[in-house]
Amino acid sequence: MAFYENTIVAKQDLADSELKSLKNKYSDVIKNTSGNVVKIEEWGLLNLASKIKKYKKGFYIHYKFEGNSKTLNEFEKQIKVDAAVLRHLTVKYKKLDTNNEYFKTNKK
Repeated sequence: MAFYENTIVAKQDLADSELKSLKNKYSDVIKNTSGNVVKIEEWGLLNLASKIKKYKKGFYIHYKFEGNSKTLNEFEKQIKVDAAVLRHLTVKYKKLDTNNEYFKTNKK
């Protein structure tokens, strides 16, 4: 099995319940296709560098998971038909870094 990171940019006008169901939907897709979710990070609502489909902001959800080609193919197939997802990016790694969260907000 290989390690992957996937970042999803969802529409800015989604409700909290829709975001939660979106996050659960893709973690279930990974689990149901013999994959293993290592970590899910919610980076929140961030500004986009340029407009995408008239949206200036997007919700970022970052998955770190382990899976095979079947897992990756099903994951990407589900994302392509989802209207709530603006963009996504999948990267393959030899080893996952689960210690660092680069977009974690420090609340004081």
